[in-house]
Amino acid sequence: MTSAYNVLFICTANSARSIMAEGLLNSLGGGRFQAFSAGSFPKGSVHPLALATLEQMGLPTDGYRSKSWEEFAEPGAPELDFIFTVCDDAAGEVCPVWPGEPISAHWEVLDPVRVDSSEAAQSKAFLEAAVVLKRRIELLVSLPEAHLDAISIHQHLHDIGKQ
Repeated sequence: MTSAYNVLFICTANSARSIMAEGLLNSLGGGRFQAFSAGSFPKGSVHPLALATLEQMGLPTDGYRSKSWEEFAEPGAPELDFIFTVCDDAAGEVCPVWPGEPISAHWEVLDPVRVDSSEAAQSKAFLEAAVVLKRRIELLVSLPEAHLDAISIHQHLHDIGKQ
């Protein structure tokens, strides 16, 4: 492999789950993967508990922003190899036409933003979402190079989303 695989995580608001997935893959990817995140209807800001959760996991918290998935369909955008939706809302939406032929899969993760209770309960929900994402990302990065071809990876990625 001569360059990193470009991975886009999509969630409707791009404020929590997709942001955490971006941070986790960039940290765990060992240079084999370059992660990005975006939303179909970005909130415009990153949820503070998403950043707090990344910090709690010992990951960088600088440079994240809530942005539209349209940025990745424009000329000059990174050519994507993989696209993962992490919420059911985004999975059901009509996506832009992506340059190239990225492989996509749905990795549903419960939305910690929707936990409407104490701050402690919401913090716990963010950590639980991050742990699910981390487990799936660890499985992705552990795939041998030979398994990252278009035919074999499709089934692997859907299976990972069920973990």
